Amino acid sequence: MADAGEVRDWWESDIGHSFRRSWTARLSLTVIALIAAAAVLAPWITPQNPYDIRQVFIDKAELPPIWAAGSEWPFILGSDPQGRDVLSAILYGTRMSLFIGVASVSVAMTIGVSIGLAAGFFGGWVDNLLMRIADTMLSIPTLLVAILASAVIRALLPPGLREPFAAVILVAAISLTGWVQYARTVRASTMVERRKDYAQAARIIGVSPARIMRRHILPNTLTPVLVAATLNLGLAILAEATLSFLGVGMPITQPSLGALIRIGNQYLFSGSWWLVVFPSLQLGLIVLSVNLLGDWLRDALNPKLS
Repeated sequence: MADAGEVRDWWESDIGHSFRRSWTARLSLTVIALIAAAAVLAPWITPQNPYDIRQVFIDKAELPPIWAAGSEWPFILGSDPQGRDVLSAILYGTRMSLFIGVASVSVAMTIGVSIGLAAGFFGGWVDNLLMRIADTMLSIPTLLVAILASAVIRALLPPGLREPFAAVILVAAISLTGWVQYARTVRASTMVERRKDYAQAARIIGVSPARIMRRHILPNTLTPVLVAATLNLGLAILAEATLSFLGVGMPITQPSLGALIRIGNQYLFSGSWWLVVFPSLQLGLIVLSVNLLGDWLRDALNPKLS
């Protein structure tokens, strides 16, 4: 964990100066932090656990938001046809969406960085084989691969395990194509770094290839990887929402924002507009904030723009 001195050094560095000057970076990071904190603290700050049947009252079904006629406290954003508080459902759904987004980006980044290091460092047939696999993955639409992977994994699992492992299935499906960008980025950087004097000197004194890649080359390739990870987080959350909206993502018993939007869409023309509007606004706010932060990070870490 960083101490006060490291935080002060970062704050006074070029990237810290860029952060202080960019109001979009400060605002987007604040929004992301507030949304993440509210999602993590959902069991303690929401009026009910919307997925605990003992806390759901069917006589409170389809109440409008608190400012509309016929509303009732504490249903600030209204309730759904089962009597569940919409605000509570959104915060619980945000927890699931953020978890799947962060987990899928982490898995894809780990796979992609490992493949990119191996391809760039060893070259030859290793590079050709790994990059042809990457080209094959890129030739198929990402959403189609995710749908196919999700369907195949679900079919292989026993029916009783499909819902409990729904989040794991989504992470695997989204990560299946997400690793390619990291692999290509790291491969290009590794091909440059392996020819530098420090890497050649490590080879001469007998340092193993794995140690050279891990301790010497990897730290010098992480800047573009971190930028890509930040930008891809928003895409991963959108991919999860799309899959859940299409019915191949999270189940009703443990919904994400995408599942809430799918459920709310069924009641849109019956007058219960809040069931789809508020989860959609939450999803849009998360993705917009992440993308704005990623755009700032990309510009701040680009020496050509500094």
